[in-house]
Amino acid sequence: MLMIDDAVASDFQPLLRGRSRRIVRVLVLLLVLVGSSAAGAWFWADLGEFVVTPETHQVASIMRSSLDDKASLSEIKWAQLKASDEIAELNRRIDAARNDLKGILDQISVLTAQIESLRNSMPVASTPSISAPPSAQAASSRAKKRLGQSTPQGPVSVGGAPVIAAPTASAP
Repeated sequence: MLMIDDAVASDFQPLLRGRSRRIVRVLVLLLVLVGSSAAGAWFWADLGEFVVTPETHQVASIMRSSLDDKASLSEIKWAQLKASDEIAELNRRIDAARNDLKGILDQISVLTAQIESLRNSMPVASTPSISAPPSAQAASSRAKKRLGQSTPQGPVSVGGAPVIAAPTASAP
């Protein structure tokens, strides 16, 4: 039985040695990958110091500015916000005024169309406007002559209420 055990053991030894070499190779590969990843992360973090973008330069200059500069910058930003709000409000008012004017223009065009339709529907008269017949005018002028034109003396009531005559001033 010893012989069988030796034979079986001898068959497994090359397989075990081959697997251990493979495991070592995989572990070395993993260590290289982890190390290169760590080096890349460290380099990436330090890359920001070497590369200066305009945004980082602007932020750095703002940080270095004095308190007066910061206060004036905040006032300018506030004024810009206020101005943009006022401009937006003016634009809204202009739009509302345009809508009102458009409505008025629509009303004017409707009225103009109505006037034109009325002008077209009226017959054109060749004689002047209708006046009282000449006989009625003559009769009224004759009546005035017969009665005589009397001018009222004293106050006259137009509304129907009695008018009290003012006392006449008599000289003593």
